[in-house]
Amino acid sequence: MKVMPAMDARTRRWRAALFLFMLAIGVSMASWVARTPAVRDALDVSTGSMGLVLFGLSIGSMAGVLVSGGLVRKHGGRPVIAAGAVLLVAGLLVIAGGAALEMSGGVFGGLALFGAGMGLAEVAFNIEGAAVERTLGRPVLPVLHGCFSLGTVVGALLGMGLTAVRFPVGWHLAAVAVAVAAAAVWTVRAVPAGTGREDAESGDGERARGGGLRAQLAVWSDRRLVLIGLIVLAMAFAEGSANDWLPLLMVDGHGTSATAGSLTFMLFAVAMTTGRFAGGPLLVRYGPAAVVRASALVAAVGVAVVVFSSSALLAGAAVVLWGLGASLGFPVTVSAAGEGEGVRDASARVAAVSTAGYAAFLVGPPSLGFLADHVGLRAAMIVVLVLLGGAALITGALRRRTASPVAEVPSPQSDLV
Repeated sequence: MKVMPAMDARTRRWRAALFLFMLAIGVSMASWVARTPAVRDALDVSTGSMGLVLFGLSIGSMAGVLVSGGLVRKHGGRPVIAAGAVLLVAGLLVIAGGAALEMSGGVFGGLALFGAGMGLAEVAFNIEGAAVERTLGRPVLPVLHGCFSLGTVVGALLGMGLTAVRFPVGWHLAAVAVAVAAAAVWTVRAVPAGTGREDAESGDGERARGGGLRAQLAVWSDRRLVLIGLIVLAMAFAEGSANDWLPLLMVDGHGTSATAGSLTFMLFAVAMTTGRFAGGPLLVRYGPAAVVRASALVAAVGVAVVVFSSSALLAGAAVVLWGLGASLGFPVTVSAAGEGEGVRDASARVAAVSTAGYAAFLVGPPSLGFLADHVGLRAAMIVVLVLLGGAALITGALRRRTASPVAEVPSPQSDLV
């Protein structure tokens, strides 16, 4: 029997810090998503115009995602997480002000700041989580992303309740900003310095001087990584589409109330959380390729029912399948990207796949708003269905390498210096 490395106090605190702030990011994201119908009504814009507002989140997020890997390689994960936290809090406060003042430009700008902070922080978090995973020799990323999903459950419940009592969106998001700031202070202090940093002392000086973007582009010469990237594109698009559009999909596509739309998003978030926290044993028993293939097919069934069913109740129930199926795609693909070839290029591979995933998660779904103006939101979701079917065909790329990443990782003590 393989003996896993023991977890010392500093590694335990490191892991807990990552879990806490991912929970906070999930709460903030779901708080925004659950209130999108109220914001849309306050701004008095069409679905297509709301898609333009949502592009603020996409633009900011991609800016953060594209520079995050390089910044982590140069400075380590902790300062990048700190910068991301500052932008997240600032973005929430600007969104709150824009919503209160009914200014589309203010909401757009706040979403851009929020997205930039999320992009910076979450790529750094995936690099940190992959490092903890290699150190411990057991899955960490599914639970880390499960904390994000748990946060979305909390945020969705909060949003649903506040929507029902017509609590002002601005005050709601301002309160969330304060909570995120408090979580960020503890997290930044608990995360060790230097994770993911590459410099001359570590033998990676030439790679570090080459810049993060060049390093991320270079790793795509690996055909397996390209296939992993395509899988994460599809799975993250499926998750992001629900995060961006599910409440409005139920309100506009199935004629439910705004409160029912928030409830449906909460069901999706619960399903995502359940899948991520329960996925570890399935991954150990069946392996990532089989698990992600089954996940893509389950998600496809859920999306198909939402799109083609005429029953709002049945569509709402099918959202559970959508969430369960989409739950493991992102963390499992990121984990597969970081394994099997030694630790030297691990941060570049993880950053590259994370960037691809976040591109699909954040940039792709808002574009559905333009398609929805012509065919409706339900029909626009057929794009998600097609991508999930394609992902199910190439999951063989996720089969584990024979090399063990645990043996190649420094001890927790030396890695935390």
